[in-house]
Amino acid sequence: MTGLPPDLPLSGITVVSLEQAVAAPFATRQLADLGARVIKVERPGEGDFARRYDTTVHGESSYFVWLNRSKESITLDLKTPQGREVLERLLSEADVFVQNLAPGAAARLGLAPEALAERFPSLIAAGLSGYGTSGPWADRKAYDLLVQCQTGLVSLTGNEHGAARAGVSVADIAAGMYLYTGILTALFTRATTGVARAVEVSLFEALAEWMHQPAYYTRFGGTQPPRIGTRHATIAPYGAFTAADGKDVLFSVQNEREWVALCERFLEEPELAADPRFATGSDRVAHREELDALVAERFTRLDSGTAMKLLDEAGVANAGVNDMAEFLAHPVLDARERWREVGIPGGARVPALLPPADLSGTTPRMDPVPAVGEHTERILAELGYEPSDIADMRADHVV
Repeated sequence: MTGLPPDLPLSGITVVSLEQAVAAPFATRQLADLGARVIKVERPGEGDFARRYDTTVHGESSYFVWLNRSKESITLDLKTPQGREVLERLLSEADVFVQNLAPGAAARLGLAPEALAERFPSLIAAGLSGYGTSGPWADRKAYDLLVQCQTGLVSLTGNEHGAARAGVSVADIAAGMYLYTGILTALFTRATTGVARAVEVSLFEALAEWMHQPAYYTRFGGTQPPRIGTRHATIAPYGAFTAADGKDVLFSVQNEREWVALCERFLEEPELAADPRFATGSDRVAHREELDALVAERFTRLDSGTAMKLLDEAGVANAGVNDMAEFLAHPVLDARERWREVGIPGGARVPALLPPADLSGTTPRMDPVPAVGEHTERILAELGYEPSDIADMRADHVV
């Protein structure tokens, strides 16, 4: 198979992925960022259904553009013998196989880790499921919000008026990150021991890991953390307050030094630092309503810029509560030159953020987002298929 620029850490690694939606594509895109060749196997005609989640990016899905740059797309009908034969040829030359098919589908296609290990001993099989491949919910479908509900996250988000889902796909992102790091670990293990180990991640267990702190709080505290919007169950003052110009500013006091400084420099009431109601962190939480009222009143006498300046002078971390337009124009992203351009189907170019992990001396790969089946002919030719074979497969709707 064709190579990629040799200066990237995963150059020479080939990944074949039967992926869809968010979690698995997020994992493989990060492998592609580091130079891995990621061959995305899609359904003929329609492709990954995430392509149709929306049409906001010059007619393309915002999800798909985010998750699929620097990949190659081949279409295969895996319900046909020819389609499965092509996949076998791909896997024979691959280092990693990734799939997040519906429960049981991988096994029915002969793609379970045990079966793959017999045919391809050096292949790392990485699977992503909803609730794991064993246990009582192994056959249950899952998606992000279902998992937010099952892990209890939704019981913590929102405010006193009701629950709310997290505004981004946190279960998918968590699972994708753990799948990515699991694959990197498996590649390292293979390189150092010669053994290819399978990787399994579930959406539920990935987000469950993130729920440890509220789980401990509930198990040993006797009650779960309350749903309190931008406030915090165990820290006060903590939250967003509205300044005189209508802009919300969020801050929190993390320790006693910051509390004293807040009283002196921001609230301009140094005597509050020793007030018995607020003397310790637990006292401040117990008297949260009184304390928040004092802080809120101070904010009504300050515009947001002045409030943030005073908080900075007090050494208290703070931030404006940005909307998406403000995020897009964030000075940190501009000053640190985090935006690059990538191509999308149709020829347009759109801004994309660099991967967050900077490796010294390495420039991440930021190649175009593929159209459905864009690389089918080239990949088939690399696998040894003649033009007439490829034409026959087209005619038979195998690709």
